[in-house]
Amino acid sequence: MYLTEIVYLCLENKDYMNEAKISVVVNTYNARQHLAKVLESVKDFDEVVVCDMESTDDTVAIAEQYGCKVVTFPKADHKSAEPARTFAIQSAANKWVLVVDADELVTPELREVLYQKITEPDCPEGFYIPRQNMFMSMFVRDFHYDYQLRFFIREGTEWPPYVHTFPKVQGRVERLKAGKEARLLHLMDETMHEYMAKMNEYTDNEVEKKREKGYGLGALLWRPFWRFFKKYVLDGGYRMGTRGLIRAMMAGVYQFVLVAKIIEKRYRD
Repeated sequence: MYLTEIVYLCLENKDYMNEAKISVVVNTYNARQHLAKVLESVKDFDEVVVCDMESTDDTVAIAEQYGCKVVTFPKADHKSAEPARTFAIQSAANKWVLVVDADELVTPELREVLYQKITEPDCPEGFYIPRQNMFMSMFVRDFHYDYQLRFFIREGTEWPPYVHTFPKVQGRVERLKAGKEARLLHLMDETMHEYMAKMNEYTDNEVEKKREKGYGLGALLWRPFWRFFKKYVLDGGYRMGTRGLIRAMMAGVYQFVLVAKIIEKRYRD
């Protein structure tokens, strides 16, 4: 066998091996609270990339302790991780990327399912991953999980720089169908004070994304009602008792504040 053929076969084999590898990407800013638990839950993936937005606590030190690849994205005046998402994704080395927030855990069952999926023929280019959230120190008991588009091929994927957006994946995207244990566990458990502060921040960001919507009096009444009804009745929030009622009401309030800000901006412009 000629030397060139040997080199070609080696490169071909390397490409095939990379096809079955997964990089985990974690965006961080002063994320020490849960970071060690998060990195412990993803340590068995092929690569872990921590994209830090110039943290002032020991976030980077924790990432380095776990042997992560650390890249930096300037914090500037960014209020969320979304502007750094695309940079973080493209900093990964492998074909497949799993995006995990700095307060989310990956269950062993989810890791096993993802590695299985990427070896199957006609595998989609992206998957919505089921996530279970917390509210008032209790994991949410909705009928349906909170699905997030977090697993996809790295090549060509871009993440819009706005809060509460999903990445744009080049190819087919499906919901991950697996056992109930294959999920992300969202550890964030905000107080009402924190929730209200983030509501104000997030709705400000969403105004720019949805300012062209023709929202008026109808949306001001309908969207809060629909979001409450969906959360409390259709999603099964009532099974959480008083906590479920509060959570559903806050979801409606979020929509009211968002639509009100969009209308306000239209009047002021």
